[in-house]
Amino acid sequence: MALRFQFFVIFLFSFVQLFGQEKEIVTIKGYAPSYVGGTIQINEIEDFVSMKETSIASTTVKEDSTFTLSFFAKEIQKVVVRANKNHGLMYIQPKGTYDIFVPDKDPYEPKRPNGNLIEVTFFDLDSLDVNYKILSYLRWQDDFIGKNYHLRGPQPAEFAKRLDLFKTNVEKAYSADTSDVYFKTFVRFSIASLDNIQTAADRNRYEKHDFYLKNFPVSYQNDAYMGYVNTFYEKMLPRLAMETNNRVYLGILKSSPTLVMKALGAEYTLINMRIREMVMIKALSEVFYTKQYPQTNILTILDSLSNSSLFEANQVIARNMKARLTELVPGGKAPDFALTNEKGETKTLLNYANKYIYIHFYDPTGPKSTIELEPLIQLHTKYQYDVTFITVYPNKPLDETAKQHLAKLPWEKFRADENASIFSNYKVETYPYYVLVDETGYVVASPALTPMPNGQYETIDKTFFFIKEAREALRQNNRR
Repeated sequence: MALRFQFFVIFLFSFVQLFGQEKEIVTIKGYAPSYVGGTIQINEIEDFVSMKETSIASTTVKEDSTFTLSFFAKEIQKVVVRANKNHGLMYIQPKGTYDIFVPDKDPYEPKRPNGNLIEVTFFDLDSLDVNYKILSYLRWQDDFIGKNYHLRGPQPAEFAKRLDLFKTNVEKAYSADTSDVYFKTFVRFSIASLDNIQTAADRNRYEKHDFYLKNFPVSYQNDAYMGYVNTFYEKMLPRLAMETNNRVYLGILKSSPTLVMKALGAEYTLINMRIREMVMIKALSEVFYTKQYPQTNILTILDSLSNSSLFEANQVIARNMKARLTELVPGGKAPDFALTNEKGETKTLLNYANKYIYIHFYDPTGPKSTIELEPLIQLHTKYQYDVTFITVYPNKPLDETAKQHLAKLPWEKFRADENASIFSNYKVETYPYYVLVDETGYVVASPALTPMPNGQYETIDKTFFFIKEAREALRQNNRR
């Protein structure tokens, strides 16, 4: 049975978007005993395509473990609560007052170099608050999945029947609540995501587009909506018909967002201009590192969109996506490279997939660089099975002493011209310089900590220890 959500609020949503809302104070207070003297920071997610965060408030946790902060908000949105490196998630709404507990990481979870996801706990949460509604719904949804997901394979028809009943019950439960557009949208697209796990009598791609997306307002700040859109349009360019794909390619060669937009217009699921432009930005970012399309042209298109997009929200996405692709920031994609090692083999970032990489930028003729070699070699001995070390050094004349220093390093070494793009892409200004890249090709730290203690007596050893712990835990789970 098809679920028919009746959303009179679509018009209201558009009206609010058009005329805006007044900003109202939001207050968050709480307890963070694991972070006394540390910082609690609230970050907004500027867009759910690039996932760029911006700080909107921060405060220091007092000695009694309490903290309080206030800031303005004009709409309901999901925010990130950062406590040192750890982070949790919550929603805020204008005039909202929240009393929360910010925990340390789960003691049974390996410590992650970039920090762990923590679960924020609410005290005395108002039943009308968006957090209460969403948490209640998600508990209901998780209960349904926990009791029925096992039927998906052996009894797909029965699973489909129970899923339709769940949808009907959800619609009945929330039909009377006409006040909260954000929550209704969240439920609608959580249901839409459940449709993706159905096997029997499943809607095809065009039916899903027509039912969920075609006539629904683009909800940039709703994570459930954007999560569905990001999944629905993932890897869009390979899905296109060959003729359309060729036209997109020609548009990219001419660095023309207009030509790319016109080409994408041939795809039925991109008839909505606002969605089409957003998907164009997402699709260009997905192929940026594939070498199938010229990167300079993609950056030119994103730069054009960041200044003169058809829609203001898409300008933000284009600007943030360009920054993600070009700036070496933790959480951003590491720039690719093509380097030739001492054996004459050419290596790129893809050669190190599924491995942590500690990139050591080194000047063999510099005394400061040489001081760190012995502790660096000791680190390699301890962590070589969990972290891959590579050294990149500038191509210039080397004396015998410099050559001997290089010969000591028991890992791959690459010589690159001093004006090679890897040095500018990785923002190398001094030697030695270190960058840590994770198993999926994303930057963990740049600059990364070094083998030698810094002013706070920190070295990279602790980070490597946590990486080793996490990978060992994963290996143990895979053996079970």
